[in-house]
Amino acid sequence: MDSPFPRPLRLAALAFSLALASCVAPISYKEVVSATPAHEDFTEAPLDAALRELEAGKSSADPMVASGHFVECARLAGRKALAGEPGAVALYNHAVGRLVERLERAGSLPWGRSITVGSGASAVSLTGKLEAGATRPAGEYRVTDSLNFKGKYAAVQARRQGVGAPLVAVYPPNPDFRRTYEPQQMSVPLTAVLRFDAPAAPVLQLYDPLEVEKISIAGRNPALAADFSAPVALTMAVARPDKLGLIRLLNPQKYSETARLMRLQKYDKDRIPVLMVHGLQDTPATWAPMYHSLMQDPEIREKYQFWVFSYPSGYPYPYSASLLRKELDGINRVFPGHKDIVIIGHSMGGITSRLMVTDAEDKIWRGLFGKGPDEMKIGGASSQILRDSIIFHHRKEIGRAIFIAAPHRGSELASSWIGRMGSRLVRMPTFLTDARNAVSSVITADTSSLMLDRAPNSIDTLSPDNSFVREVNKLPIAPGIPYHSIIGDRGKGGNLEKKRPYSTDSFVPYWSSHLAGTSSEKVIPSNHSAHQHPEGIAETRRILRLHAGLKPAR
Repeated sequence: MDSPFPRPLRLAALAFSLALASCVAPISYKEVVSATPAHEDFTEAPLDAALRELEAGKSSADPMVASGHFVECARLAGRKALAGEPGAVALYNHAVGRLVERLERAGSLPWGRSITVGSGASAVSLTGKLEAGATRPAGEYRVTDSLNFKGKYAAVQARRQGVGAPLVAVYPPNPDFRRTYEPQQMSVPLTAVLRFDAPAAPVLQLYDPLEVEKISIAGRNPALAADFSAPVALTMAVARPDKLGLIRLLNPQKYSETARLMRLQKYDKDRIPVLMVHGLQDTPATWAPMYHSLMQDPEIREKYQFWVFSYPSGYPYPYSASLLRKELDGINRVFPGHKDIVIIGHSMGGITSRLMVTDAEDKIWRGLFGKGPDEMKIGGASSQILRDSIIFHHRKEIGRAIFIAAPHRGSELASSWIGRMGSRLVRMPTFLTDARNAVSSVITADTSSLMLDRAPNSIDTLSPDNSFVREVNKLPIAPGIPYHSIIGDRGKGGNLEKKRPYSTDSFVPYWSSHLAGTSSEKVIPSNHSAHQHPEGIAETRRILRLHAGLKPAR
């Protein structure tokens, strides 16, 4: 089918997409069964025999017989682990993982009941228990050592070595997901442990590794093994949220239902929320490298919980900010008393976040239109949209802000020929067009946003000449909220002032990202994807540790 856009516009769209894209490489996975530890590590009988049983169990036609092999292997490996046998813990974890895998496939996981595994004289009664944090059975359990992730976002993994088989618990789709602020299908990390307090009645236990760091087993207190990155990686590989980036930019109204705040883990009133806001032509998937890296820090895991705000990035960012405020209102209703939020915004997400910590009242409105809102005869839905987008106060639940590669004073790319052509490809919602028409019918203000022959979109509101951009930069950050800047520089250096050649990350120059009064400002050798650069992640980690009262990381 021929494109509805002329060839020059299609070329502009391609050029603009390449200019703004953060080069998201999709993450994928292949399901494999990882090899058992080498036989030469277990030359003493009966452990070597248990390895043979484990191999036999892989091909056994009867899942209960195979499960009996895995239980016996875990028992023998656990005994050797207590004796200090090298590699025995790895074999124990592997056997427990295969037990869960086989019972999952057979639909026979024994949560809250007992089943018989094995056969004949070797049969045992296996009971399943959900422990701390694992409050309800999941729809599916995936053993993480069988998930082989590939791609850019699989490069960083957050794991904890220890005892147990790390799992991804995939819960059934939640029809009430918007009210609970979780993904439509939630995936969480869990860890399976097999206990032999009574040899003939082993117990398979599930733990939430975010709740339990160490377990008591056989008189010891080992760390509980965990894979914190696998649930997010699996969700991205299956759901492919990265595909929404460009299409939500070009046709935001079609994807209006995707604008929402989501929790990446179970809500915890004692953990500080970190809210990450993505930028133009992006999705929450862009935060994967930072999220996985931060989750490697055990003290960060203990102190924080992570949320994301997803939205169609074709909307003008003041309107996106109004949607975020509504989501925060909902969070406050569902989770009253949550700890103050640390908000982190990248690119356009940074300037959206800036509006969360700024008091505008009617100053921007008057600066744009020359009169107050009550003096303008704009009614109905258009009036409410304009008021929600332009009249706002700082959010009291925000305790700190981190701006990464944020174009506070705009980007010249947005007002260049590429930006102008790309802007015309964005299909604006009719309700924003109606709001624009309602304003232009009652005033004749000389503002760039109103001089357009259409409603302004996100690209228009990134221009240094945009009236809203100029007006919001007249306002300070609300007092009492510390804020930080992380700014990319390609390594070419340049002037810090608005004169060429100037320091830039290729999209946002230093003069636009810089804010006076920051608690800290860090310039890193990065392109526009400073939130994915190791130094940008390290600086974010430093700020989060500071906010939580933790000592600087070594």
